[in-house]
Parts: sequence; structure tokens; C-alpha cells
Amino acid sequence: MLLILTLSGYLVSEEHNKNVCSEPNPESICTPKNTCGSATAPCTVDIKRTAESAAVTPDIPGAKSNTPFCVKTGTTMIWKSMSKNTGFVVDFGPSASFEPAGAAIIGGSDRSASVVMKKPGCYKFSAGACVSGAIYGMCASVDTELIVVGSGN
Repeated sequence: MLLILTLSGYLVSEEHNKNVCSEPNPESICTPKNTCGSATAPCTVDIKRTAESAAVTPDIPGAKSNTPFCVKTGTTMIWKSMSKNTGFVVDFGPSASFEPAGAAIIGGSDRSASVVMKKPGCYKFSAGACVSGAIYGMCASVDTELIVVGSGN
């Protein structure tokens, strides 16, 4: 019985973490432990194809893949893949914190892509990763969230 209660509590907390943009104050989850980069230091995000899906992992000590994370306005985000022969597309949809809004971020293991986050807000995005040369299931995608907070926060 204890195992069932523990597991259900874990699943509820996981579900909560995946929908922070639907919360009234998503920026309230931002702490130094889940904030990447700064106005003077870039935030590097690794995108890779995993056995089951895709993974988005910011360069934050102890960061877990595909969990919401925070950056401050003015932060340069470097999107790249450290996996060999991997290409990626990151799509924030029509509204994004960077310009031009609506543009996809495209790169790969041989080419990183950079954008500067300008507008505070909570943004849902999709990241797809493909491994070249694979025959079956070479591409996968994942949806996650990014909270951009004002540099004074």
C-alpha cells in the first residue's frame, strides 16, 4: 500500500512539472538550481535522440532531461547536440522569446544554433532529434517548457 501511495505522489508531481506554463505564476518555480546561464554567461542546451524519445538537457548541474527550466532575459541560449550524427529542430511556435518569433531553431552535432532570450514569459516548445544513417525510428520529439524571467528576478 505504501508503494502505491508513493508512486501516485510521484506521478502527480511529474504531471505538475510538465505543465508549469498553465500555472498562474510559472516564474515562481525558478531557483538558482534550475536557472541556466545569465546575461553574461550562455545557457547551453543539449538535444539528443534517446532509445525511447528525444531529450532536452540544459547545462545545469544535476539537471534532468525534459523538465522545465529557467533563463533570464538577455541570456544567449546555445542549442546543440553532443551526440554524433544528430540533427535537431526546436520549435516554440508563433510566439517566442527571441526574434524572429515563429522561426524554428535548427542545428546538429556539427552546427550549434544560438538565440538571445528577450521577452519574459513561459514558453512551451517541441524539440525533435534525428540520427542520420538509422533505418528505423531515426527521429523522435519531446515537448517541454522554458520560463524566461526578467533579469531583475
